Amino acid sequence: MTDDQDLTRPIGEAPELPPVPPGRSATTSGRPARHGRRESRSLASVLGLTALNAALPGTAFLASGRRRVGAAVLLVALLLVGGAVWLATAGRRSAVQLAVDSTGLVWLIAGIAVLAVAWVAVIVTGYRSVLPRRSSRPRHLLGGLLVAALVAAVAYPAYRVGTVAAAQRGLLEGVFAEDRESATVVDTPDPFGDQERVNVLLLGGDGGEGREGVRTDTVIVASIETETGETTLFSLPRNLEDLPFPADSPLAAIYPEGFESGNESESLLNAVYRNGPADHPDVLGPTDDPGADFLKLGVGEALGLPIDYFVLVNLDGFSRLVDALGGITVNVNYYVPINGEPTLGILPDGYIAPGPDQTMNGETALHFARGRFGLTDYDRMARQRCTIDAIIDAADPITLLEQYQELAATTQDIVSTDIPRSALDDFVDLAFLVKDAEVRSVVFDTSLIDPAYPDFPKMRRIVQDTLAGTATSTPAPAPAPGTSASGAEVPNGSPPQPVEGAAPASDIADACAYDPAQAQAALAAGEPPTRRG
Repeated sequence: MTDDQDLTRPIGEAPELPPVPPGRSATTSGRPARHGRRESRSLASVLGLTALNAALPGTAFLASGRRRVGAAVLLVALLLVGGAVWLATAGRRSAVQLAVDSTGLVWLIAGIAVLAVAWVAVIVTGYRSVLPRRSSRPRHLLGGLLVAALVAAVAYPAYRVGTVAAAQRGLLEGVFAEDRESATVVDTPDPFGDQERVNVLLLGGDGGEGREGVRTDTVIVASIETETGETTLFSLPRNLEDLPFPADSPLAAIYPEGFESGNESESLLNAVYRNGPADHPDVLGPTDDPGADFLKLGVGEALGLPIDYFVLVNLDGFSRLVDALGGITVNVNYYVPINGEPTLGILPDGYIAPGPDQTMNGETALHFARGRFGLTDYDRMARQRCTIDAIIDAADPITLLEQYQELAATTQDIVSTDIPRSALDDFVDLAFLVKDAEVRSVVFDTSLIDPAYPDFPKMRRIVQDTLAGTATSTPAPAPAPGTSASGAEVPNGSPPQPVEGAAPASDIADACAYDPAQAQAALAAGEPPTRRG
């Protein structure tokens, strides 16, 4: 408009306003007409945006025009998702280290609570931001039901994860107690130091109802190379006699000819844990588990290895662990006895028949792991390894999450160790190495030693040659028909088996697979005699 036109305009006549751009209103001073779009949303759109906002926090705010708030919430959500993905992939080691850090678990529980509250607030406020202000009662009802369902979908998993974290913290404090005393472990800030190997004594205790004390029928030393994770398992027979002790230990003066506790059966390796401390209490000084210290010193001397730590799994309570997992599945290749006492000639109550993929509850699994009548210790040791494999297979993530509180409580009842909490980070690193490393096995059965008259210098040479990689493979003679690898008669239909560990070191193979020929031979021979006749 020119100056002349302005001069000719009648007084009091207002100039024409410029056209309003699309999406703007003259009453909003240039801001988006949020309320107009909000009032025009359908119920389906409101419910869809609310659900999307729960899955991808911040989207409801973006849709309602609150772009800064929506972008900020969405960015935080994406960062949290990215962190979770990292922990599940490249950061798994950090996640496991957090799981063994009692203080870290406290912060995790607090963080989960804060995150859950914030997520619920985003769901509720996001719903309100997209809901038309003038909505009918049915709309409010449907929207409220959806919001309640979404809040529950967030709150319940957060509660479950929090309870798992709390149970894990209780497990750490129960099993890895900071005030635990040991006669053979010095708790230091750097437990592994510059050690080339860490040697852990693995014990399977056969204590339980009706049994006096604990007998360690499973004795295995896991020798782990700290740089590579390569592991060698040395298995000792339960009936090993004359266990020696280091010359600088007070036990060497008490047992100059090896461990002895009255008669022969009470002087075997599996009786050391119970009888040693009973015969000579407090000989090693303050300790919460003198039996384990006896065995660490004796087994270490027998193998020529310093034993750093022990882990004892007591079969008393084992059935509860299996039941908490919903049972385990194993292959059975021969009749496995239920109860029975071979030393007294008491026949079993029955047998677990051969068959593939048998699902067992806790009680049956315990019989499967324990049964020995008519078999050998080496047969039982093999089944116990299969039972452990089956437990690992049954421990899928969903089952662990659902049953973790019971599993953690059961574990506290059946597991004890002298591994200090300060060493758990190092064991996490070691576990990741072991997972991808070679695992070998040496079983000191009758092809290598006579457990009644053990040649300990020979055992030490085998250990050192194995660890140095210079052990030679010498095939063992096949057992006689109708006997096991150790030469004992086997009346339950188990055919001759090769001697495991006859070579000084061998890769651990899958000895738990179903063998149709062996199982059929056992079934054809029929069930062995029982107490019922």
